[in-house]
Amino acid sequence: MTEAESREALVHLSREAIARELSNATAGNISVRAEQGMLITPSSIPPDRMTPAQCVPTGFDGAWEGSFRPSSEWALHARIYQTRPEVGAIVHAHPPHCVALSALRRPIPAFHYMVAGFGGDEVPCCAYATFGTKALADAVAQTVGTRFHACLMANHGAIAFGPDLETAFGRLEKLEALARQYLLACSANAPIVLLTEAEMRDVRAAYAAGAYGVTPAAAKG
Repeated sequence: MTEAESREALVHLSREAIARELSNATAGNISVRAEQGMLITPSSIPPDRMTPAQCVPTGFDGAWEGSFRPSSEWALHARIYQTRPEVGAIVHAHPPHCVALSALRRPIPAFHYMVAGFGGDEVPCCAYATFGTKALADAVAQTVGTRFHACLMANHGAIAFGPDLETAFGRLEKLEALARQYLLACSANAPIVLLTEAEMRDVRAAYAAGAYGVTPAAAKG
């Protein structure tokens, strides 16, 4: 993807996040890895007024170019890129059901097999830290380690990442869907039956084998 294409994609997905109720107003930020650091959405500009030219080339040390400031969460994005070399794009937002769970400071457990798609037997929730700080970047990096592809952020929102923008955005959408479904299950006033470690291990093996979304060939007879 060229820089021009990346700029267009950042604006498009910022607007999609609003349209799909994954964020609101100027909350949230999206970035893509670039040759000299990252290209990240600007600070304090609503997606409906954002233009591709306003996305900000930013170094992992916070140095930026141009007339627009990078998102206040640039350090969070930079930390993930530095500790996870396979990550090519990051999406941070405030999806309502993720925020609700983050206020409870609870992870999303293995209530559904799709939890395995985030790297483990749960989607963790990181400790609270003030937005835009190194402490928050540290908390998220420590929580996701080298294993998880997303996490909830206590009393804040959620973050997801992947090799490209499409994957990162798709993971955030799936995370919000799982958060909503888990909250619905919690409201049933009955014990939630979680998948076992063995069952989740089988799911991860199926994911690793590329079986998800693949229709088995018809049996020959």
